[in-house]
Amino acid sequence: MKKTLLACALLGSLVGTSAQAATVVGFKVGGDYWKADTSGSFAERGRAQQEFNYDSSSQGSIWVAVEHPIPLVPNVKIRQNSLDADGKMSDADFIFNEHNFKGDVNANADLSNTDFVLYYEILDNDIVSLDLGAAYKKMDGHFRVSDAGHPESKNIDSGIVMGYIDAQVGIPGLGLYGFTDIMMGVDESNVYDYSLGLGWNFDGTALDYRIRAGYRDFKFDVNGFDGVTADMQFKGYFAGVELVF
Repeated sequence: MKKTLLACALLGSLVGTSAQAATVVGFKVGGDYWKADTSGSFAERGRAQQEFNYDSSSQGSIWVAVEHPIPLVPNVKIRQNSLDADGKMSDADFIFNEHNFKGDVNANADLSNTDFVLYYEILDNDIVSLDLGAAYKKMDGHFRVSDAGHPESKNIDSGIVMGYIDAQVGIPGLGLYGFTDIMMGVDESNVYDYSLGLGWNFDGTALDYRIRAGYRDFKFDVNGFDGVTADMQFKGYFAGVELVF
């Protein structure tokens, strides 16, 4: 609770430090395709974590952001992240959800989530832009285990308070820029979600669009989160596009 209050206080303090903001209401809409390698382990709280062999899988994110010139009111971004991977284990012998799994076992780790972000534009020019704020990552997934047609699952539907940083450094006149997007857990300090890469901005008459590519890493390391202990990681390269109008 103290960490959560601290995050809220830090966000509130940004009101007085925001140097620049949008002069008109603007919208950003975008999406990324992400080829991620998945690794890690999970278990019911109090039991030994089990590690499965996961295949690389296609993941995705879509988002919308609204930026405005109203003083003291933060901008808003909502991002939906689809994260789902299948794994296998041989010669298993463990208990999950009160069922003893043995032999060949399949698993599914669904860590899909939605980010609700409030942020302020601290800098916004052709060379450097910087957004700071706070986010709430609402999980909406599960851990599922099955053998010989007997499935057991644990739903993951709580949320995580996170700090938020988005920074870009551009080369004026070329449209080329580097970017990083970082979310760090506050009440779950071992959870993070960050990306970094390069983008190209193309100016249009009605809207601008950006092509972007980079590397993203999502770490979900929790103890007793919705009754589950886990140390999962999705990481890999992505490509996407963003429309600005």
